Amino acid sequence: MPGHEFDPQRILDALAAEGVRFVLVGGMAAVLHGDVGVTLDVDITPASDDANLDRLAGALRSLKARIRAEGVPDGLPFDCSRQFLRNLGPDAVLNLTTSAGDLDLAFMPAGTQGFDDLKRDAVAIEVTGTRVLVASLADVIRSKGAADRDKDRQALPRLRQLEARRR
Repeated sequence: MPGHEFDPQRILDALAAEGVRFVLVGGMAAVLHGDVGVTLDVDITPASDDANLDRLAGALRSLKARIRAEGVPDGLPFDCSRQFLRNLGPDAVLNLTTSAGDLDLAFMPAGTQGFDDLKRDAVAIEVTGTRVLVASLADVIRSKGAADRDKDRQALPRLRQLEARRR
């Protein structure tokens, strides 16, 4: 949202305050593993059970989430409810703008089978007092390779080097 600085900690805190079960994925996960890349959004894969979708909807409301749309600086309003999130389907990606910056929900990121798949090898990292499940570096690499976007192709050599140094 215009005038709101990117505050990933506030996004993570809002999710934690509602008890949302999720795995942090994408660029922010890579950064927490030691990547030097820059990211300007938070990407998560939430658990898709009804209770969690209710908690997620609550967190999104608290963040004043709106659908990110080109040419619409404040984003588009949407029915921030479990039913709306359920109707997106498993392959959906929901790009949102919030009062704390951009937040993307990917229920089944490229190359993965979603929350349960990513949770299996995720690592718990404390981020300024908030415990966050972060996709393993191998899963971040797997997903970025499958997504095959230009920005992912640029990041992959760095991420693979980081993974090799950890072995």
